[in-house]
Amino acid sequence: MTQSKATPLARTPLYTLSLELNARMTEFSGWEMPVQYSGITREHQAVRTAAGMFDISHMGKFQLTGKDVLSQIQPLVPSDLSRLQPGQAQYTVLLNPQAGIIDDLIFYYQGNDSEGRQRWTVIVNAATTQKDRSWMLEHLDPDQVHFQDQSTARTLIAVQGPEAVSHLQSLVKEDLSIIKPFGHLEGTVLGQPAFLARTGYTGEDGFEVMTEPSVGVKLWQALLAAGVTPCGLGARDTLRLEAAMALYGQDIDDTTTPLEAGLGWLVHLDSKGDFIGRSVLEQQKQTGVRRRLVGLQMQGRAIARHGYPVFHDGKPVGEVTSGTQSPTLGQAIALAYVPTELSKPEQPLEVEIRGKRYPAIVVKKPFYRRAK
Repeated sequence: MTQSKATPLARTPLYTLSLELNARMTEFSGWEMPVQYSGITREHQAVRTAAGMFDISHMGKFQLTGKDVLSQIQPLVPSDLSRLQPGQAQYTVLLNPQAGIIDDLIFYYQGNDSEGRQRWTVIVNAATTQKDRSWMLEHLDPDQVHFQDQSTARTLIAVQGPEAVSHLQSLVKEDLSIIKPFGHLEGTVLGQPAFLARTGYTGEDGFEVMTEPSVGVKLWQALLAAGVTPCGLGARDTLRLEAAMALYGQDIDDTTTPLEAGLGWLVHLDSKGDFIGRSVLEQQKQTGVRRRLVGLQMQGRAIARHGYPVFHDGKPVGEVTSGTQSPTLGQAIALAYVPTELSKPEQPLEVEIRGKRYPAIVVKKPFYRRAK
């Protein structure tokens, strides 16, 4: 872990609880965060087979309120947010004029308050919180939208896995079964107000719970007492990669478009009006993209990592963006950008690892899909 005296690392309200569990801490995007508690593989399997919990309080949390917030945020994303009903959410991306991805994030529509003002909650990546905040404030009319940054005023705990709902239900007054995937509600946890969203980043069912810090501390302790396994950033990364969920800064960034990144399902050109980056995406739709983010399965025990070059017929053609040994599949998997003509499943490629090339093939994403 590295730390600058001039810029001390931030800590979440659950930091002390992680230390009490002897978590191994690391620097992540300006935060001192747990990378693992009992071991990445054990934590990973706990989420796949039972229930695990993650302190993700470092993520950015915005509240947008106004008479017509929808018309203000629609131009910022390629997804048609007008489709959402109160209690529904949309995973999408903020785009720059070149259709590059500023960040991937989730918009939660909470309906109107007693004064008829629309309420939206937005959860963004920790590393991009300040960038997203600046971009939104630059493009939202302050006379139309009241922007509140609640990033440090709320804890956020992800409870994920096949037994996550049953563990959380015992601490929640409302019936969690009424919340559909990508649904949410304002309820009570341990008798205190909480925002409960059936979303996650692991490929498993589960919830993300946003509360006041004091409630978050008690929730963590209650879940731990119930047998939920505390998990760190290491397991979160292997879980999300098995589910082929993009990691901002590695798999997607300001230079990649959603069509290149396999996120075309977020682009609703036919049902919404103008938005930032639309002309670029329209052109890419017509002409096709030159590269695509694909899944790779290594043909052996070698593990591809971020930045490793991808070869075809002896020539470098792309680069690995994420890679790991999949605990669930027992195989090395990776994501990589390659030319579109080399992106079809079963396409043989090679990945160069420390000067030696190893065989890999393109496979369909995700690498892991949970049984329904």
